[in-house]
Amino acid sequence: MKNRILDLARECGADLIGFAPVERFPENSAVHRLMPTAKTVIGLAFRVLRGTYRGIEEGSTYYQYTTMAVENMEETVMPMATVRISMMLEEGYSALPQRRHQQIMAEENSTNPEVAYQEVYRNRPQETQMDFNEAAVLCGLGEIGFHGALLTDEFGPFVRTCFILTDAQIEASPVKTPHLCDRCGECVKGCPGHAIGEDGTVDPWQCAVYYNGANGLKNPFMPPDAFRDFEDRVQIISGEAKVNPETARKILQNIFFYPPAQHAYQCSICGRACDVSCYIHLEQKGVLTKTFKTPFRKREEWKFKIEDFEG
Repeated sequence: MKNRILDLARECGADLIGFAPVERFPENSAVHRLMPTAKTVIGLAFRVLRGTYRGIEEGSTYYQYTTMAVENMEETVMPMATVRISMMLEEGYSALPQRRHQQIMAEENSTNPEVAYQEVYRNRPQETQMDFNEAAVLCGLGEIGFHGALLTDEFGPFVRTCFILTDAQIEASPVKTPHLCDRCGECVKGCPGHAIGEDGTVDPWQCAVYYNGANGLKNPFMPPDAFRDFEDRVQIISGEAKVNPETARKILQNIFFYPPAQHAYQCSICGRACDVSCYIHLEQKGVLTKTFKTPFRKREEWKFKIEDFEG
């Protein structure tokens, strides 16, 4: 059974596959509520193609990351993989695919930077999803980095995950001993909106504003008169403004510099700069097992000048 799952998962494009007995999950984990009869959690990690970040790294093209690395992965590639594997499991067992619902938040006033804030259903604890990071670690896929991203030996933070709950008993994968993240702080420095605190905590509203491109120094689509009705426009454009949920909504309502994708996904102008900075650090350290002929960052990082927006 395990070998059949591994073969089919790889056929479906999964790069990493892990198995965790439900006993590894704490009693309050949503896993036990979602499928009380589950015995095994199957974790699947799919690489985010390194090339989808290149356009943002070079400032040349932006839609490929959002459409191919986020939307297509979440809405097509990973759901199809979990369904196919679940159908195989259901030759004799029950299987429940688990994909991340990007628009459901258990918190009352939080947000998900990857989707339009107006489309988020908040304060829905009864619909709380399983903790994907917790499940990834317990399935042996990787470790959690300083800024909360899953880090894998092969691809660093350039992965997305999905899971399957099943009542089939499957041999467990070992949990990895953390060894990649050295708390270097490159993720903190890489964020164009200072959304990551010195303790690694991410402010989701601050992240959403700058994920969407409020930093004009890193946004080739921002006009010189952007945010002209905001008193703190220079601070916003330079990435120095500190936002709260109310001010974040106002800023996001005025970010029309680049069209969104479908399924409520917002176009990422920052291109997950925190993950990119983390990846570059891990690559330079030589700790990633998946290597390339050229380094990811080939030249000095580009940016505009704040003077271009002052007037």
